[in-house]
Amino acid sequence: MNLGVAFRLDATSRIGTGHFMRCLTLAEALQQRGAQIRFVSRGLPAYLSDMLESRGIEFAPLDNAAGEAAGDLAHSSWLGTSQDRDVQDSAAVLGGRKWDWLVVDHYALDARWESAMRNTAGKIMAIDDLADRQHDCDVLLDQNYYRDMQTRYDGKVPEHCRMLLGPHYALLRKEFRKMRDQVKPRKGTVRRILVFFGGVDAGNYTGLAIEALAGLDIKGVEIDVVIGAQHPHRSEIEQACATQGYSCHVQTARMAELMAAADLAIGAGGSATWERCCLGLPALSLCTADNQRRQIIDAAEAGLLYAPNGGGDLVDLIRRHTKGLLENAALLRLISNAAMNAVDGGGALRIVSEIWHPGMGVGTDGVYVRLATADDAPVVWPWRNCESTRRYFFDPSPVSLDTHIEWWNRSLADSRRALLIGFSEERALGVVRFDFDSSESAVISIYLDPEMAGRGMGRALLFAGLNWLRGNHPETSAVSAEILPENFASLRVFQAAGFSEQYRSMVLKV
Repeated sequence: MNLGVAFRLDATSRIGTGHFMRCLTLAEALQQRGAQIRFVSRGLPAYLSDMLESRGIEFAPLDNAAGEAAGDLAHSSWLGTSQDRDVQDSAAVLGGRKWDWLVVDHYALDARWESAMRNTAGKIMAIDDLADRQHDCDVLLDQNYYRDMQTRYDGKVPEHCRMLLGPHYALLRKEFRKMRDQVKPRKGTVRRILVFFGGVDAGNYTGLAIEALAGLDIKGVEIDVVIGAQHPHRSEIEQACATQGYSCHVQTARMAELMAAADLAIGAGGSATWERCCLGLPALSLCTADNQRRQIIDAAEAGLLYAPNGGGDLVDLIRRHTKGLLENAALLRLISNAAMNAVDGGGALRIVSEIWHPGMGVGTDGVYVRLATADDAPVVWPWRNCESTRRYFFDPSPVSLDTHIEWWNRSLADSRRALLIGFSEERALGVVRFDFDSSESAVISIYLDPEMAGRGMGRALLFAGLNWLRGNHPETSAVSAEILPENFASLRVFQAAGFSEQYRSMVLKV
């Protein structure tokens, strides 16, 4: 039987569609590996349930419970019923099989609900970004950046819980990962602005942004406005865009393309923050909900976006700060570079790896790594001895198979070294090696099967190795690589991964 993964989430005008969309991204990545998926939701809008049906994902609706929601959590009212009642309803629609994983993404559900659902699933993953309640889960995902993200869940999860923290794990749809290869950090000149405040935007921040932009004298700048099909002020926004000559996109499937084309975004926090970062799009970000406030402040302090201070007249605030950004190309360049370095678009693949291959590292293009074994030595030997590979070694001499196997086995037994084998669709493609100088620093080296050269796999293998290091040696804070000056291909790969060139070395702070 295929791996079975159930999702419990809701999407309403009050909750928004962010929880649904990030779960859908993970579900599709799992589905591509052959998993059976079932979504469980209460009061899900028809257009979202239709979206599930069009993707071949099972949907189990929960009845709208009578009476008021009961609970002691800050967002208990979002559930529409009590946690006890929700356990009964959810368990009923998930009956008939033992699910391998249950993914819960709901601010109104906590450890009490998760513990009660243990009979339904083998393991539980909680998706959270508030850190305001207890969890009983095996994996916790918080894809947002916080200054204290390594400690904010202390005492709130079981000791065995695997923590996936930060935008390194951002759940972005595959079109963002693919589009990233076609964009570069922005130069700071603004010719196109994108306005997007989420799929619901109940406060109509979109309308405020249109009014603000209309009051600026920005001839020659194109404006794209994106809204959801259910936007409460849809007709007004469409009319305002027509009057101003702006392009209005309703429920578009071209979000990655629009972000890649833009030079500046005006929008909210939430998942769109990491979509913009992945494509290097600088953003003027406004807090449209209390649960976004901390995320936006900390991301702004890290240089990942621009968040203006102040309140009052939001139209005036947007207008003033947009004008300031249009006149500050250097700041836009800094934000674009920092954003792209923080998010590479491979988060969904890394999370799938945690479900399918715990302890492995996943890069881009489906590449993952695992610890090497003695059986790998004969497979790797021809790669290591290939002239096109060894000419860039500090000792380019070929070695015999016996010598190679002896070195390989010594390396496997060395506690200060880690040998990893990279794979793509079950085909071995390269080697990653870490030599630990100390508990806080390591030296990395990689090489590919020569048949895989020229396909972009070096970058994917490097990212997979670094992801394995983050997951298995979180105490390591710096990685360096020694690369011969004439090895231009490797220099480009490491620079693209965020390494900075120092004397005789490439260095990355992790």
